[in-house]
Amino acid sequence: MVWTPSRLSPIIRHVANYLIEPGTMRINEVFKALADPTRREILRLLNEGEKSAGDLASRFEISAPSMSHHFSALKQADLIRSRREGQQIYYSLNTTVFEDVVRLLLDRFERDGEPGERREG
Repeated sequence: MVWTPSRLSPIIRHVANYLIEPGTMRINEVFKALADPTRREILRLLNEGEKSAGDLASRFEISAPSMSHHFSALKQADLIRSRREGQQIYYSLNTTVFEDVVRLLLDRFERDGEPGERREG
């Protein structure tokens, strides 16, 4: 099955509607966070497991305030979690958010018909 823009549009709308429901992550913050390559790299690194702010910052050639800004954007989008241990701040992925979005997408892609149609049987 080929995924053309006309087939993907209803899926994107469905995910967007889910993301803007009260009590869930906000779509604008998620897209803003994912649009930046540095933030995507932070998420990729956190996929390996929890890391301290210092460990993450050492992978990038940017200032501490810039790293803090990236962490804040990811936290605001609810894509990462943080915890403090003494002077250190540790970050980890908020896997619940990713699981929710993936589950929605898989539900939509497993159907044989057009997006929005239920398969009979």
